[in-house]
Amino acid sequence: MGRLDTVQWGTDRLRVGPWRGDAHIAYIAPIPGQPPSVGAVGECLRLLAGRGFRSALTSALTPAEQDAFLDLHFTIHEHLHLLRRPLDRPVTPPSVPTRRGRRGDRAGVLEVDHRSFSPFWRFDQAGLNDAREATPASRYRVIDDAGLVVGYAVTGRAGPISYLQRLAVRPERQGQGLGTSLTLDALRWAQRRGARSMLVNTQERNRLALSLYEHLGFVLERDGLDVLERPLADVGASP
Repeated sequence: MGRLDTVQWGTDRLRVGPWRGDAHIAYIAPIPGQPPSVGAVGECLRLLAGRGFRSALTSALTPAEQDAFLDLHFTIHEHLHLLRRPLDRPVTPPSVPTRRGRRGDRAGVLEVDHRSFSPFWRFDQAGLNDAREATPASRYRVIDDAGLVVGYAVTGRAGPISYLQRLAVRPERQGQGLGTSLTLDALRWAQRRGARSMLVNTQERNRLALSLYEHLGFVLERDGLDVLERPLADVGASP
């Protein structure tokens, strides 16, 4: 994903740009918790068509965030589980220390990410930056072992809602409590910042992640999330 631009349409704000650096596939993401209007999404489509993109993908959207996209003929690309964890009770401290992510961790973090996700979902550097900038406040933590990054997490907060934006652990180090510690660190940070709950999403087939989150008190939301897609061939470019 290349660097994202912000499109302002009235009071609506959306982030747009290439999907994972692909010159043909665009990415559209509303600000979390702020469902966009049809006019705002339409303006994004015209802008992206004018830049030569052939199709568009959305971020993972709640049902409330999808209406404008569905009105403009987006369809479901992939359904994701959505889980919520209230922050109204104490959170156990992590058993494995984490530290702040640094610039020098970039290569190690992206290696962990690439080994943890399928090609469609892998981050490049711009995707990692976007995850860190998607909310007004964020936390970027890593776990290293003798200088080797073995896991990382990005957490965000927007008002009373916090988001576990990304969690990845080296496959050979899974089952050692690293994912648990990164999640507990995220929960404690969000709780200290005044968030009342945390949301996280995961692919339906990722049973390991689903089991981790449920073990730590997350509960499946009924509707889940959807990534939507739409071709842009029939969209007129913005003047």
